[in-house]
Amino acid sequence: MSGATAEARQPAQAIDDVEVAVIGAGQAGLAIGYFLRGQGRRFVILDRAGEIASAWRERWDSLTLFTPRRYSALPGLPFPGDPDGYPTRAEVIVYLERYAETFELPIELNSEVKKLDRSHDGRLSLELEKRTITADQVLVATGPFQTPYVPKLVEKLAGDVFQTHAVGYRRPDQVPESRVLVIGGGNTGFQIAKELSATHKVVLSVGARQKPLPQRVLGRDLFWWLTKARILNKTVDSRLGRKLSTRDTLIGSSPRGLRKRYGVEVKPRVVDAERRTVRFEDGSELEVDAVIWATGYRPDYSWIKLAIFDEDRRLRHRRGVTDVPGLYFLGLTWQYTRGSALIGWVKDDARHIAERIADYQESKARPSVETVGAEAPAETPHRLRGCSRCTSRATNTTARRSSSRARPRACRRPARPS
Repeated sequence: MSGATAEARQPAQAIDDVEVAVIGAGQAGLAIGYFLRGQGRRFVILDRAGEIASAWRERWDSLTLFTPRRYSALPGLPFPGDPDGYPTRAEVIVYLERYAETFELPIELNSEVKKLDRSHDGRLSLELEKRTITADQVLVATGPFQTPYVPKLVEKLAGDVFQTHAVGYRRPDQVPESRVLVIGGGNTGFQIAKELSATHKVVLSVGARQKPLPQRVLGRDLFWWLTKARILNKTVDSRLGRKLSTRDTLIGSSPRGLRKRYGVEVKPRVVDAERRTVRFEDGSELEVDAVIWATGYRPDYSWIKLAIFDEDRRLRHRRGVTDVPGLYFLGLTWQYTRGSALIGWVKDDARHIAERIADYQESKARPSVETVGAEAPAETPHRLRGCSRCTSRATNTTARRSSSRARPRACRRPARPS
């Protein structure tokens, strides 16, 4: 997409007062934008980068998803191409650009939120570099890929050793043609090691062992089986979900296959380094010329000045709904299910959050005489007489109590997008 097209998508005039402000124009931010557009909300999507889908643009060029196209779409727009084929990084970027244009989402690029706090009138205040936006509600959709994590061990390596985090790796020709150590035994580390093995002598350092799963089973993609078995629907609160959420899995890769098919030597965890020598957990050592740190990311919410953490500094929420009224998160790893951070399943949490947003806005507009609505927290379903969708969720007892307090009236809550 050209810069002119990206600029054309931004609002003609900056909006400083909205019902909902969304932070992040990646897959999660676009998904919630779809539902907010369907509700007719006054909202804006802010992103600090100059283009949407910045997290995808920072990945290596040859990246291919391990979810087929049929499982890689956001709500309302199928992913083009062979539904059983696997989309590339470039295809995902084009798809997300098209998605924003199709639904005319109000995106403001180059708009980094420096601070999120309560304003003097009790609403939420977002401080940008040159202006402040006030919103009734805020959704943080910055995703799990925020701050690249590199251990302090990096400082012990010699200055002439080529080093980069996986976020800075693009293609093999940028890495010196010599012995390369890839550190990190997740899907990223394995995929980069495979690609480099065609032109480099590669060693992969694996810390915690992960469960390898085949990409295809009996002629079907792994995610077809996971969907049919409803494993992707298991919540983090379920017994199986709690077990799975603490275990990472390798999809389409294994240490044995890496050695046999690609000639990559697999070593245990790196424990120390000095100049060009790296020492592993088993006591062995290796001279390296280049190191790629596939060591993941860490969240950074230092800019949020609200009570969102527990005593262990972990984000406190229930399916993205925080204890701060009107503040939500979307796209987190295991936010609710295994699919919460995956492009094809983020829509489920987005729909849930959109419903909570509608409930909150409805409660603000509801007359105080409706005691049930006025006292209801953000997570409580709205209950208005005169709407079939609302009354079907309320008990007969509640309906009788409500009828004595207020006249029947139509629900102002917009219908969900199809």
